[in-house]
Amino acid sequence: MRKAFLLGAALVAAPAIGQTRAGNQLAPKSQAAMPRTPGIPYRPTGIPDRIVLTPAADASRGAAVAWRTDPRQTQAVAEIGVALDSPGTARDKRQVSGTSFPLDAVNGPSIYHQVRFAGLQPGTAYVYRVKGADGWSEWLPFHTPAASPAPFTFLYFGDTQNRILEVASRVIRQAFRSTADPALVVHAGDLVAQREEKAHDDEWGEWAAAGGYNYATIQQLPATGNHEYVDVPGPAGQENRLIGPHWQPSFTLPRNGAPGAEATSYFVDWQGVRFIVLDGTSALDLGTLASQTRWLDATLAASKARWNVVLFHQPIFTCARPNDTEELKAAWKPIFEARGVDLVLQGHDHCYSRLTSEQGRDASNRARAAGRVQGPVYLVSVVGSKMYALNDRAATQPDRVAEDTELYQRIDVDGDRLTLRSFTATGRLYDGFRLNKRRDGRNRLEVLSDRPIDTRRCAGNVGPDGFPCTARGR
Repeated sequence: MRKAFLLGAALVAAPAIGQTRAGNQLAPKSQAAMPRTPGIPYRPTGIPDRIVLTPAADASRGAAVAWRTDPRQTQAVAEIGVALDSPGTARDKRQVSGTSFPLDAVNGPSIYHQVRFAGLQPGTAYVYRVKGADGWSEWLPFHTPAASPAPFTFLYFGDTQNRILEVASRVIRQAFRSTADPALVVHAGDLVAQREEKAHDDEWGEWAAAGGYNYATIQQLPATGNHEYVDVPGPAGQENRLIGPHWQPSFTLPRNGAPGAEATSYFVDWQGVRFIVLDGTSALDLGTLASQTRWLDATLAASKARWNVVLFHQPIFTCARPNDTEELKAAWKPIFEARGVDLVLQGHDHCYSRLTSEQGRDASNRARAAGRVQGPVYLVSVVGSKMYALNDRAATQPDRVAEDTELYQRIDVDGDRLTLRSFTATGRLYDGFRLNKRRDGRNRLEVLSDRPIDTRRCAGNVGPDGFPCTARGR
């Protein structure tokens, strides 16, 4: 049975989108026994919270926002205008209405709201605010990107998932503190540990608190991981996967994804880069691999961007698990290579890996020394506290690895150069490379001459910092 959501003041039936159901309720029995956050700080109120800004497909012309309130605020209402330098805040202010989704969870009933801002001007500073029953949010600033290629910086976060506010938040905040004016953030799935650690709504509260103001003012591109899904018993006792009830209300994403995975796949164009987001869980477990593969190929074929970056959760080449994700590798790797994908950003393995040659590190080094083109570059990284031990292939296949290490990545795009640097939780440089694009669209990879710290691996039960290794086997 379809749940209902509120559109303006009218109560209407929510359409089923892919594997998601708008307004799904968390089963009270499944959540009642889960650990709760001390003090129960994540109850909804009349003041907007969990504010997350996301881009439109053409980010230079549009953006969108999602937020949460208590049930008294039944309508999604926001205001937006061009930012001013005076206390007047904004000119050409306008009010925009959207869609609202009720969600009942362990912290009590709430309503999530979504508004899309259309008709924006490229390269322009805006401010917006969103409404709750007891008042508006503060005015929140953001910039639209230029309509043509221009330099910018973005951040890449692997899995946050576990001990989000306690441990993972320091990495997220270090990334924002040390990066001047990032334009956007990409998340490689498993934002939360859903099904595993705490009551779902508390975990989503922690995720929003970890990013806070930055998630409301810097645009976010999230991918789903397997932990964004919940297991639901079927009529014959089998386990069925559904996208968790928080996903669709929490992110107002572009509506341009693959058939069957419309709520979890999409693409965004940003200043000369096309970001393509896939759903590996849906592809592997819910029968959308063929649809997403066709959509991926068509979306890359239509791309006019100088750079193409693909984001999803389950890695093509694993650094912790004994076997690669063969179904995704067989379907997607040939397309990445044929269509000239530059970066493939992934999570899931809770270790770090940079890989450019399936034949191994030595083959990659020889190709680079000979000046041959290389790519795509496959990255796996992790923000959160859960760590997996590196697999046997990690010693010879990837160009750079780490275990028992929290990391974030800064990527700078500037014309025909794309530079990626990986930093540890304390802000130390761990890895870095630059892709130099030739006239034919192919890349030459240059390892940066900056002096990163030594390879971080556990030695038996001793971790790279001299404390017990937390990386466990898969």
